[in-house]
Amino acid sequence: ICDVPDFSLRARPTGSLTHSLSVPPAIAEIAEKMLTVKHKILVLSGKGGVGKSTFSAHLAHALASDVSKEVAVLDVDICGPSIPRIMGLDGEQVHQSGSGWSPVYVEENLAVMSIGFLLSSPDDAVIWRGPKKNGMIKQFLRDVDWGDLDYLIVDTPPGTSDEHLSIVQYLSTAGIDGAVIITTPQEVSLQDVRKEIRFCQKVKLPIIGVVENMSGFVCPKCKNTSQIFPPTTGGAERMCEELGLRLLGKVPLDPRIGRSCDEGRSFLAEVPDSPAALAYSRIVKSIQEYCSNLLTEEQRLD
Repeated sequence: ICDVPDFSLRARPTGSLTHSLSVPPAIAEIAEKMLTVKHKILVLSGKGGVGKSTFSAHLAHALASDVSKEVAVLDVDICGPSIPRIMGLDGEQVHQSGSGWSPVYVEENLAVMSIGFLLSSPDDAVIWRGPKKNGMIKQFLRDVDWGDLDYLIVDTPPGTSDEHLSIVQYLSTAGIDGAVIITTPQEVSLQDVRKEIRFCQKVKLPIIGVVENMSGFVCPKCKNTSQIFPPTTGGAERMCEELGLRLLGKVPLDPRIGRSCDEGRSFLAEVPDSPAALAYSRIVKSIQEYCSNLLTEEQRLD
């Protein structure tokens, strides 16, 4: 494993950090900004195409279905921003206000920020090296007027490189609740996901659990399940057993999920009784319980 900075992510700021001598200015400013955000969740996977953005969007929709909660999605997939499309926000733009950039709202309690809103066309390519990506992520965290949030969901690109190091470093003082790792059942996906898990362990990023996407196909007529991507090495379930991680759930394939993402609508609202929607509901409940228990433990220690 290549050398990775050793970040401590559990400590949360309790006061002003802007002028702290022990914390770099940018990290202190972001920590100050994040004081109004209760829970920060990263959605990760070492593999591309496993459904991270789809999961991030539906996690946000599910959390925001409670109108008493304020939820936001931050898309740090700088080169492949798909959140605007999935959330039905193609063509929207970011506006500047006195308090910073204003995120784009799906609902009154669901905000989104993505580089996709800054492009003149969704087909434009972002051809940036690491330092420029790093600067963009810093701006998203520091300069966006997030307001009071219950949940900030950070959707990441595949891998363990620039964007991942940047988001972990910048939130090191603000505190991250943990990461949700997304995989599919086949070994070609699990092999890269294990690398992502090692990344989390290396930077001391807590892992909330693992979600197995595309876990079988439930026929809408006969209700039988077919394994489209066979778990030849035991899938996410065996990997979690071997690594001592929690399997949050398995989401079956459903063509309506892809259709809803293309059309910018919430699959959970459209087909709430489907096997996939019910699996999402159980997973979201587990994440909510994790965050609630973590907050309770921090309050007890304070």
